Amino acid sequence: MLQINKNYVLDSDKKPIAVQIPITEFEKIEEILENYGLVKLIEEVEDEETLSKDEALKYLEVLKNNVES
Repeated sequence: MLQINKNYVLDSDKKPIAVQIPITEFEKIEEILENYGLVKLIEEVEDEETLSKDEALKYLEVLKNNVES
């Protein structure tokens, strides 16, 4: 498990209102969340029809043309 070193930010009543974590740990958390999201996306589409290389290249060209116009 990822160890998170955190510092609590308190308001004037000594109630926690925020947390500070080192940037390196934040970046690791971001990477974990992105990877989790990618896995979920892959799982969603794994039963969908796949394209051949030529079909994929044609589709990519259509997308490029739509972006340019």
